[in-house]
Amino acid sequence: MTIWFGDVTGVDLNAMAGASLIETLGIEIVEIRDDAIVARMPVDRRTTQPAGVLHGGASVALAETLASWAGYLAVDRSALHVVGQEINANHIRPVSSGWVTATATPAAIGRRAHVWEVRIVDESGRLVCISRCTLAVIEQRSSYSAPEGRGAHA
Repeated sequence: MTIWFGDVTGVDLNAMAGASLIETLGIEIVEIRDDAIVARMPVDRRTTQPAGVLHGGASVALAETLASWAGYLAVDRSALHVVGQEINANHIRPVSSGWVTATATPAAIGRRAHVWEVRIVDESGRLVCISRCTLAVIEQRSSYSAPEGRGAHA
């Protein structure tokens, strides 16, 4: 049984991410499962720190992006919107190249708040970062849109 609201097969999250931090960091949604969402991010000049390893802030941006997309898919988007409220992250091991893959699963999906757990692993499946993100669910139509629909916010 799916945790998503409505039909999500036609929702093109990657297209909606254009002209945003998500695109800048190279984050791509690669899979939407019945109970999780999966994305990947390159470990390259955009996402590393001066020591040459994945920047912790890039990991947090990946985690919040994925939690936010998950929350977006889990609510009635015609009446509700989700916004990040709190995030924490534990950085476990460095990565200097390749890709990291993140999987977001729900810890709690409530009417007013969601809590998502995001596990980020390297190409060998080793844990790189674990994060927990709390989203507030607010009563307004979702404002997520593709770049051309953002108006003054673009």
